[in-house]
Amino acid sequence: MLNVKTIQKLKNNGQKITALTAYDYSTAKYLDEAGVDIILVGDSLAMVALGYETTHSVGMEEMLVFTKAVAKGVKNALIATDMPFMSYHSDVSTAIKNAGEMIKIGAKAVKIEGANDYILEVIERCVQSGIPVIGHLGFTPQFLNTIGGYNIQGKSFATTLEILEQAKKLEKAGVFSIVLEMVPEESAKYITDNLTVPTIGIGAGRYCSGQILVSDDILGKFSDFTPTFARKYADLSIIIKTGAKNYVEDVLSGKFPCEEEVFKLSKEELKQMKLYIGT
Repeated sequence: MLNVKTIQKLKNNGQKITALTAYDYSTAKYLDEAGVDIILVGDSLAMVALGYETTHSVGMEEMLVFTKAVAKGVKNALIATDMPFMSYHSDVSTAIKNAGEMIKIGAKAVKIEGANDYILEVIERCVQSGIPVIGHLGFTPQFLNTIGGYNIQGKSFATTLEILEQAKKLEKAGVFSIVLEMVPEESAKYITDNLTVPTIGIGAGRYCSGQILVSDDILGKFSDFTPTFARKYADLSIIIKTGAKNYVEDVLSGKFPCEEEVFKLSKEELKQMKLYIGT
């Protein structure tokens, strides 16, 4: 199974890191078998799995359930899970306790957004407690309301330097990788080139140490909105709708179930039934 050292080794060897989200056992199993390095139980499940408008609506209870399911399906990939909104913001002790719960049920790391002084303390204490942490900079969805919308971050050299400074603080606090979201390609490259730990981009161009996307986006399962940076590799929405439509038609027409899809009484039991009902 991959771990924090093997993820760092991938960067050191110049090999791109692959990461995707998963929220259930079977999807996690398939992604793992496909050779994905990091499987993230993202709080994006709030939208793609639970139908909420933002990540703010999902809490520890839901994240624990989904993380436990994903952990059961993975044998090789490093399983990370998002710490949901307000699960690590009130005080350091609560943050460590909640992060520890994720590890107890099968996660191998947690992801925490931001890099203010309080967040840095949380990360440092988590690492000291044996909880590996992935940082998250650039566009941070949990700070959507303070950022003021889905805005690209690091659009100037000055703001790029600010993100790099934050990234170095995260590195010092002990993160083993950093997600860079919605950052211009040149900015992401500059940040990546000046860090020791790997960067994992989402909408951050070609020069990060690796890439992560929401699996429901690239597989075409979630179609309410698809980011411009999320390439579609399949269209499960069509497959699901077509399969369901064919099923409905077969049930209505009596084609399902067929002879091979039903169970039968034994000849003796059938004989007793016929005698009982007088046929």
